[in-house]
Amino acid sequence: MYFQLRKLILWSRNNAAPRVVEFQPGVVNVISGASKTGKSAVVPIIDYCLGSDKCSIPVGVIRENCSWFGIVIDTLEGQKLLARREPGDQQNTGDMFLLEAPTVDVPAIIDGKSTNVDVVKAMLNRLSGLTSLDFEPGPDVGFKSRPSFRDLMAFTFQPQNIVANPDVFFFKTDLTEHKEKLKTIFPYVLGAVTAEILQARFELDRLNRNLRRKESELRDLVNASSAWRLEAQSWVRQAIELGLLPSDQLISEDWNTILDLLRNITSGTEVMANPTLAGIDVALNRLELLRSEESVVALSLSEHRNRLNELRRLLESSEAYGGAIRMQRDRLGIADWLRKLTAENQQAELDPIASLESAGPERLETLCNALDALEVRLRSHPNFSDTLDKEVIRQRAATETVLERLSAIRQEASILEHSSQEAQEIRNKFDRTERFLGRLDQALQLYDKADQSSGVREEIATLRSQIATLQAIVSDSEIRRKLRNALDQVETIASRCVSKLDAEWPDAPVKLIVDELTVKVVRGNRDDYLWEIGSGANWLAYHMAMTLALQRFFLSEPHHPVPAILIYDQPSQVYFPKTAARPNEAATDVPWRDQDIVAVRKVFELLSEEVLLATGRLQIIVLDHADDDVWGNIPGVQLTEEWRGKALVPGEWTDTPQKQV
Repeated sequence: MYFQLRKLILWSRNNAAPRVVEFQPGVVNVISGASKTGKSAVVPIIDYCLGSDKCSIPVGVIRENCSWFGIVIDTLEGQKLLARREPGDQQNTGDMFLLEAPTVDVPAIIDGKSTNVDVVKAMLNRLSGLTSLDFEPGPDVGFKSRPSFRDLMAFTFQPQNIVANPDVFFFKTDLTEHKEKLKTIFPYVLGAVTAEILQARFELDRLNRNLRRKESELRDLVNASSAWRLEAQSWVRQAIELGLLPSDQLISEDWNTILDLLRNITSGTEVMANPTLAGIDVALNRLELLRSEESVVALSLSEHRNRLNELRRLLESSEAYGGAIRMQRDRLGIADWLRKLTAENQQAELDPIASLESAGPERLETLCNALDALEVRLRSHPNFSDTLDKEVIRQRAATETVLERLSAIRQEASILEHSSQEAQEIRNKFDRTERFLGRLDQALQLYDKADQSSGVREEIATLRSQIATLQAIVSDSEIRRKLRNALDQVETIASRCVSKLDAEWPDAPVKLIVDELTVKVVRGNRDDYLWEIGSGANWLAYHMAMTLALQRFFLSEPHHPVPAILIYDQPSQVYFPKTAARPNEAATDVPWRDQDIVAVRKVFELLSEEVLLATGRLQIIVLDHADDDVWGNIPGVQLTEEWRGKALVPGEWTDTPQKQV
């Protein structure tokens, strides 16, 4: 990844002009200075501006007097200013300021954030060309998550506590989180695992899931088909029972014969099973109409019967009333009897009727006239018998008509009901036949799906072929082979670099142990881990040699994601004269020994060789006590700034004497 640091910027809290440290691309930039001038703050500032999760910029003068920290980097898209707010009492802040231009002009003041750290990290991931795929498919990948630009900082920074550390070789790998993640991405940065392989892993995972699903589907189909084959003869017997096959049909033991017979049933008997439905429906509809008419006629018959009953009771009442009238009229014949008795007794003085003569004949005649009038009234009572008889005859005739109609309806309904039972039986048989044919057709389709020529088997065969192809791509043995080849190249370069430094065994081969994130030195029959080797000069030599070897390997690959920049913080610390530890004496005040100068100069000469070999694509920054008396006149090595009498934070930003880290 083309990545060159052009400027490091500090913005003060009192709106003073920003402090800008400028770097040259493609060379070894040296910031030489005394202790506590801010050299060791350079790596944390750059790391913070590149989106670190935690602000490691030392507290004190720097953080108390700076409001924003920033860097300007050269990329293939032009220059980018990445500035991040000083977090105050927090561990970090996501507030960032991003400015992009072919050539960025550093603003005098940053008024506020323009973006956040997540956006900046996403931009850096894009610029580095890292894959967006995780190393392992699945929802919970942990340390197998996708590589990020932040992970690549392990190959860029060698701060003071790492550059000659026997126990920790790469930046931030003293933390388990970063250590495990770096182990994961190592095959990726060495080209043993590529984006194509990661894509193939995801595709392989998807295909395996599809294969398992298809195999399960095929097993279900085959099991269903096997069970159906066992029942095939019973299907033929049912077809005979339903009349779909002749009763004398022979049931073969041959599966293909049975299968052909069943296929013929489904293809040729559907029409035969359906012809009587129309006739059945007509008979049932007529029966329904007759039953409705029967109800109406039966109701009419009931009305006629009720009327006849009423007429009969009326005639009976009329006859009883007439008898009573006749009895009273007979009783009223006394008037004639009295007149006759009076006429007979007019000559006899002792007769009892004669005694009524004393009341006068007029009174008796009046009585007789009244009785005559009453008799006339009784005789005038109407006689209804003739009228009622006519109505009774009419009602009886109507009743007989209704009875005849009801009888005819019930006779026809009886005939139709008998036919309906036959029709219902036909319908039931038709339904059973339809259901049988439906089940048989479904069973045949299921058998066809499970047949060897079915699409499921073809899909499974295709999936297995695709899986075999992808397995060759993601083969662990192939990845190990590629990783070993890459490590051989890196180790060869590192071994050559070691021979040019002040190592105790300059000709001993070096091995990079990815699982331990350290190196081994091969001496004869024994391999020694770095932590088993004494001397800070040895530790520094192997750190320098391996980090340079990795960068040369990265630069040999086109469009490699690791930024082509290395920053070493005080690599010469291992050569400080031991007298520097004495009280009240700074390290820079102690004269260098000749052998120490030679050893440190070897370091700068090796750095120079690497930047020149990279032809401008590699930038190295060294923060060190050593001045140009040690590394002067080495091609490709330039003094960026000398912090003696000055420091990273300008003195005018604070009134107190500066003691920067």
